[in-house]
Amino acid sequence: MFERFTKDARAVVQGAAGHAEEARAETVEPEHLLLALLALLDREGSRASFALAALGVGEHRDAVRRELGDARRRAGLSQSETEALAGLGIDVTEIVARVEEAHGVGAMSADDRKRGRRWSGHRSFSRGAKEVLEKALRVAVARRDRHIGDEHLLLALALRPGVPAEVLADHGVTHASLSRVLDEGAGKSCA
Repeated sequence: MFERFTKDARAVVQGAAGHAEEARAETVEPEHLLLALLALLDREGSRASFALAALGVGEHRDAVRRELGDARRRAGLSQSETEALAGLGIDVTEIVARVEEAHGVGAMSADDRKRGRRWSGHRSFSRGAKEVLEKALRVAVARRDRHIGDEHLLLALALRPGVPAEVLADHGVTHASLSRVLDEGAGKSCA
């Protein structure tokens, strides 16, 4: 499947591995894929960066990163999951505060550095990240594209329930809005 990836899509996958390594995470997660897509905003010609810029994410890039970091501090729980737990009387914010008070900031995140381990070398992809890659293939096939581009990865992230889709939706980036922008920009240069 990787041979069908465009140069930009490969850059996203490699960038995601780099973000996972930087965070010293054991696996590449969907959140790392989104962080890598955000890094493409500075790159001209990328279909995903074109769509994200058209939807105004460029101005909110830091907020998106911050929201992903907040979710990591909540052990990967999305805001909707946090709200559902609050409905059951479980205050995730209070739990995070207590755990971080006892064990330090970020103690609930999956970062290895918090557990004192060093990790170097190849990062495997989590089940969620693999699902995004598989969904990107399905999106490309459904759009009748012969390649898997960074735009397909972005569409797949927007389709898959979880923190990245929720954070994107909070900034007006949904599968529908992405499809609209990408379809409108199909005849135009993405640069």
